[in-house]
Amino acid sequence: MAQATRDPYVILVAIYIFAPYFVTRVVGDPVAGQTLVAAANKWGGWLVVLTAPLLGAAIDRLGPRKPWLAVVVGLMALCNALLWFARPGGAGLPITATVVIFGALTVLIAYHEMLHNALLLPAAGVRGAAGASGLAFAGGNAFSVLMLVGVLFAFALPGKVDWSWLPAAPLLGLDPVYAEPDRFVGPLVAVVMLFGIIPLLKLVPDMARSRATVADALRAGAGDLAQLFREARGHRDALTFLVARMIYTDGLTAILVFGGLYAAGVMRWATLEMLGYGIVLSVAAVVGGLLAGRLDNAIGPRLAVRLEIGGLIVFQSLVLGMGRETILWAPWTGTPFWDGPMFTTRPEIIFLALGCGVAVCVSSAYASSRTLLTRVAPADKLGVFFGLYALSGSATMWLGPTLVEFATRQGGTQAWGMVPVIGMLATGLAILFFVRGGNRLQTG
Repeated sequence: MAQATRDPYVILVAIYIFAPYFVTRVVGDPVAGQTLVAAANKWGGWLVVLTAPLLGAAIDRLGPRKPWLAVVVGLMALCNALLWFARPGGAGLPITATVVIFGALTVLIAYHEMLHNALLLPAAGVRGAAGASGLAFAGGNAFSVLMLVGVLFAFALPGKVDWSWLPAAPLLGLDPVYAEPDRFVGPLVAVVMLFGIIPLLKLVPDMARSRATVADALRAGAGDLAQLFREARGHRDALTFLVARMIYTDGLTAILVFGGLYAAGVMRWATLEMLGYGIVLSVAAVVGGLLAGRLDNAIGPRLAVRLEIGGLIVFQSLVLGMGRETILWAPWTGTPFWDGPMFTTRPEIIFLALGCGVAVCVSSAYASSRTLLTRVAPADKLGVFFGLYALSGSATMWLGPTLVEFATRQGGTQAWGMVPVIGMLATGLAILFFVRGGNRLQTG
């Protein structure tokens, strides 16, 4: 429940609704807006790298996770609620303050992930952990899609289309002129988060409190991290894979963070189109997760990850050639082919199809990567390597936003800003070719 009610922040605020609104209507310049969001994620990423590993190790020594998680969720809810005051043109909440909130949320969601994952075994036990983990991811995706659909029919479509079964105007009296439907997703996500954490706090058992002080826990946690690295030495293929994953995961994360901003900017899509885009791509991401399992079994996770990253490079490269009046870098001057509320032109349909390809590859790459680690790491050291796996996901999370910020400033367009993402994916893919193991399991 906690994950299902946390993930809508990523979908509604960070990717498809609020962040694109911030870039296009608060900042008013997609290029400058993308640069600001990249800077927020860069500084947030630096703070995560400097604090999260040691904090996680120290909390392991202290014991209880739920009090820390409650504080993190409370801060996340406050940050999301404040987004309501970010009005068009920079009125209300200053642009700088909104950027600081984005950076703070980058840090808080990393902390949430760390603390939430640490409660998996107390909640489900060793035997039930895999099923609970899968259910949490599925629930997060499903709940996010339901919220997107709810926002679409309650706030975005009313007043835009003349359908008898729709409200005549957005519910709650929200006024599109002042971008209130876009801004409302912040408080909406905040309320959902606060209610979603209650069952976890009440029902899930926590770890026992140790006698260690915070200072003792920090010192012992630093020793635990050093031991983790010492135990991993000598396992070439597993470590090579973790280096590759560290780099291409930065690319995957950058696509998640900036994909919605890019779509809103280059396609000039507003809330209605971004909601439709988010719903379609969320469904495609579910397909990607299911596809990953089939590929892992059919060809082995090593080849599966290579194909998924390779496919992502192709789709993401083609996306950079699209625009409102452009199809793969060629000018387009056609007319709409249907009289609908959204996606009425050929560039929009092609962009949507390419976006689905990106979503399938991103989702499947995340899933297959976890499987690949179980095949290349020694069975008796899986705990060690999954610890490093978690660290590798955050160790360079500042790199993608830094490169996107630099390239957007230097190139002057959103497309140039996304070019380094393809470079990170290609670098990670190249390193994967030096990883041995991870083949298809033999049956019979």
